Amino acid sequence: MECEFPTVNTDLSEIKEIFQEVKTIAVVGLSPDPEKASYRVAKYLQQEGYKIVPVYPKEDEILGEKVYRTLAEIPFPVDMVDVFRKPSAVGPIVEACKSRGDVKVVWLQVGIVNNEAAESAVKSGMKVVQNRCAMVDHRNIL
Repeated sequence: MECEFPTVNTDLSEIKEIFQEVKTIAVVGLSPDPEKASYRVAKYLQQEGYKIVPVYPKEDEILGEKVYRTLAEIPFPVDMVDVFRKPSAVGPIVEACKSRGDVKVVWLQVGIVNNEAAESAVKSGMKVVQNRCAMVDHRNIL
């Protein structure tokens, strides 16, 4: 498997602004398993005061929040989409964000890079963070 280097990325000062501005974070690929990184990161962000919206193909509730199957199903505004999926899934996720029209930030967790999708998101006015952990950056910046 070839790993892409992020050519589109947000810098640390912008990441600080992101955490200060966003309120609602949809977590695509949020596992109900407490051992998984997606669960630990989402739980941390939830404990820090962010509204977490699980997007997962199964389960009715994760971290006490209603689970949605797709981004399109979420009936209220979403500020940021935090992605825990393979790089090949990022293109359709960015398209779903563009269709919503309310997503300001697409965050791709550690190990996830898709420059083509990132460029598309930026051209649509979104900020993009690739190959970074939201929990680690939040702890280090704020």
